[in-house]
Amino acid sequence: MPTSSSFGDPSLYREVRGLSRGLAVLRALNAMPGGIGGVVELARLTGLHRTTVKRLLETLKTEGLVHHKDDGLSYALGFEVRRLSEGYVGADWIDRVAAPAMRAHLRALSWPSDLATPDGGFMIVRESTHRVSMLSQHRATIGIRIPMLVSSLGRAWLAWCADEEREATLSLLQERTDPIGEMARDTAYVKRVLRETRRRGYAMNRGEWLTEASVTAVGFPIRIGEHAIGAINLVLQNNAVTDREIATRYVPLLRTLADEISEGVARSPRG
Repeated sequence: MPTSSSFGDPSLYREVRGLSRGLAVLRALNAMPGGIGGVVELARLTGLHRTTVKRLLETLKTEGLVHHKDDGLSYALGFEVRRLSEGYVGADWIDRVAAPAMRAHLRALSWPSDLATPDGGFMIVRESTHRVSMLSQHRATIGIRIPMLVSSLGRAWLAWCADEEREATLSLLQERTDPIGEMARDTAYVKRVLRETRRRGYAMNRGEWLTEASVTAVGFPIRIGEHAIGAINLVLQNNAVTDREIATRYVPLLRTLADEISEGVARSPRG
């Protein structure tokens, strides 16, 4: 039995599997369109047995975290899920400046945007309009790790971040044993991508991220002064927009949004 002096040692405590499974079901339900799904779908997404999923859903229902839809077969996220988020405190500039600006520009942009910051060799999505854009192919993107060298977000940040941050990030990527590591070790390729990005004035990827091969994305840095602290993108489907539309319509709109966020952060007392 742990003593009072051992409460800080996580190795003395075993994982509570029921809690982990319940959270897995909540995450899967959150990722489904409208936050609504059935037992069979959730079992497939989580890898859990249908009986286990049903039992977990009924427990979550008792706690107000999910509720039955009118058809009696589907479950939906409950109000208590939102209540749980009330205590969350995010990065101040993202919550105060970026999120409201992204919502305000959504109607003009139509297509969804992600705002991300660097972390451990990836861009981590911190804010997104995927959940409210009618043109989004994804519902939940916040928290997703996006690869640096093949995404507009990663390229935008790398092209305009501080030199020491770029060097440290590239050194970290070069240690990887996957295709991204191989790409990072090709210094001529990296220099060419960053040079083209700076010359163009914004970042772009057209299917280079293989898991999102049908996507074209453009990205701008979010900057304080000369250096990027993050990046914002616009995610479009390849077959839905032309190169001319991207260059003449969407790039100027996204640049306006990125500049507004950057200026808002710079004006902030904590900027």
